[in-house]
Amino acid sequence: MREKCGIFAAKTENASKKAYYALIALQHRGQESAGISVWRHKIRTLAGRGLVSEVFRGNELSRLKSNMVIAHVRYSTSGSLNETQPLETSCHGKKIAVAHNGTLTNFLPLRRKYEKKGVKFRHSVDSELLGISFLWHLRETGDEFEAMREVFNEVKGAYSVAFLFDGKILVARDPVGFRPLSYGIGDGHYFASEDSALRLFVEDIRDVAPGEVFLISDDVENKVLVKEKHHHCVFEYIYFARPDSVLDEVSVYSARVKMGRELALESPANAEVVIPVPDSGRAAALGFSQISGIPYAEGLIKNRYIGRTFIMPGQFYRELKVKLKLSPVREIVSGKRVVLIDDSIVRGTTMRRIVAMLRKAGAKEVHVRIASPPIRHPCYMGIDIPTRHELIAAFGGVDRVKKAINADSLAYLSVNGLKKAVGKGELCLACLTGNYPEWAFHF
Repeated sequence: MREKCGIFAAKTENASKKAYYALIALQHRGQESAGISVWRHKIRTLAGRGLVSEVFRGNELSRLKSNMVIAHVRYSTSGSLNETQPLETSCHGKKIAVAHNGTLTNFLPLRRKYEKKGVKFRHSVDSELLGISFLWHLRETGDEFEAMREVFNEVKGAYSVAFLFDGKILVARDPVGFRPLSYGIGDGHYFASEDSALRLFVEDIRDVAPGEVFLISDDVENKVLVKEKHHHCVFEYIYFARPDSVLDEVSVYSARVKMGRELALESPANAEVVIPVPDSGRAAALGFSQISGIPYAEGLIKNRYIGRTFIMPGQFYRELKVKLKLSPVREIVSGKRVVLIDDSIVRGTTMRRIVAMLRKAGAKEVHVRIASPPIRHPCYMGIDIPTRHELIAAFGGVDRVKKAINADSLAYLSVNGLKKAVGKGELCLACLTGNYPEWAFHF
């Protein structure tokens, strides 16, 4: 599972340089491409495939001098790999750059609707529709906030989005607040998918409310235009967000530690050492250790220098990749009953190889504990979850998964335990329960 994107926007001095550092802080949200758009009498965009440090080399940023910027890191769940963001499009003779995190659930019918009106789309990615819809309604209403109100009424799904046009920046979070978005103020005005990227520059930070819109030009205006029942993606807390981020007033790190504590209370294990799958299982493993009294240890060491493009066909190379990425510490696991903690199991192939690796290193028993409920359903709001037939927990119970990964025991955190750990009732749990928020599909 991978997140779709991270966005950044700012009006400040040295905006493009600050965008570069913010994108590095958001790199975990997308590693396929990166881009920066600025306003200098017109929109200027520099984007490309690869990591932030690979796209912006040498003197590229010197070409983007401006005090207004939007920026993006991408992991694609729709559109071509070559369609980097911010993407540029136009409608009624007006140009706009768009940086978007999320997925639009009614993209295809809306695209056909605008094509019948004579609009020509330049891209296949759904993000372009947001810019088209906004510009269309801006011409009709003559007011940015009213135009965005119409976008909210028309476009369904998940979208935290930044627009750059006419020397202005508009930033908005969809009325349900699926994807995170933070706002900071100091020597300028800053927006980012996670507050951890904003703390590079400012300390006065808050969440952008669901349905809230900011318009930044010479002045800054903000309004909450529409608000539905909040459905923040629960997997931001489980896995996607950086541990040092705070999302909708909840510390991600604290939530993950509490998930481990709840897991230990619900599903104790007779073992001698608790080890995490790095890095995703670390905080939960610490919480499990605190409650169970079983010592915590780093029994798997992660090689941080395996390239993101290290993909080779064939079973031998897939297993080689796991061995290169993770290596067991024999002194910790040999002859021990081990509790292995991770955030989730998707297909089960990686977990099976890790369990086999621990057994080969001498582990007497391997008890797997997962700090989230089983993933049984696909996501349509911007998370890359495989189709349902690829999800190992979609069909059959826990015993089937336990046998598939060859663990001595397996237990997942319950939905109630997860809710208790996060401490917020307004969560989207669709990938776990199959109950999709009505607003996202009502069109």
